[in-house]
Amino acid sequence: MRYKGFNEERVILNQKKKLMKMEDKLLNKRENIYIKNKISKVKEKLEEKIPTKMMDTFQKAFEKGFYYVFEKGTMIIEKSYNSKKLKNEADINENILSKQINNKNLDRIDKTVKKGSLINKGITTAEGTVLGVLGIGLPDIPVFIGIILKTVYEICLNYGFDYDSEEEKGFILNIICASVNKTEERIIYSNEADKIGYSIDNGFHNKVNITKMIEITSRNLSENIILSKIIQGVPIIGVYGGISNYILIRDISEMACLKYKKRLLLKL
Repeated sequence: MRYKGFNEERVILNQKKKLMKMEDKLLNKRENIYIKNKISKVKEKLEEKIPTKMMDTFQKAFEKGFYYVFEKGTMIIEKSYNSKKLKNEADINENILSKQINNKNLDRIDKTVKKGSLINKGITTAEGTVLGVLGIGLPDIPVFIGIILKTVYEICLNYGFDYDSEEEKGFILNIICASVNKTEERIIYSNEADKIGYSIDNGFHNKVNITKMIEITSRNLSENIILSKIIQGVPIIGVYGGISNYILIRDISEMACLKYKKRLLLKL
């Protein structure tokens, strides 16, 4: 690794400080007072009436969806974007940063990532809204998981990382868990993602129990969005599903961007 000058060290330090502030804000995000006092109470009452068997059905559907997408769906997801092009662009960015580290070169990567995330938010909103109008909720779970992973995969490639190994999948699953949970749980999963990322990037091969992690992620997803999926299963009213899908993809995108950029900065 080449010697970094004072200005470059300062750029990296400032970028890290900015990222830390963003992370703190994201992990300690306060719920809107109106939503907390009004909508959340109604939501909680409705969720209390959801049968345990239905909760279990949702969790199993998510588990099957993750296994299917991880084992067979990655090739299908990769057809929706040019992975070779993204990897080439990441190599070019790495080469540029190896010659000069400045805000302009780092912001260039961020802009590319945000552009791709915006497209995926639109896709998942349309997917949720269309299926909601038709009264389809549960069957779209594998499609929904595919869009979630497509979003994270593109962010991953743009920042110069891969997603094929078991450890990288564990990193991604912890990002998802951190994105869909409340403050305390967000911090736990966020820290776990950081630990896995650090291990990968420093050559420590700590085994990740993917089976257990898929189960945990599926439970987190099913518990956090079951109500919107049920509402999505009601014709016309189910348009709400598109909005909830957008919010979830937005949260996952923000967390993924933050975590992959943090890994990139630590590598510089």
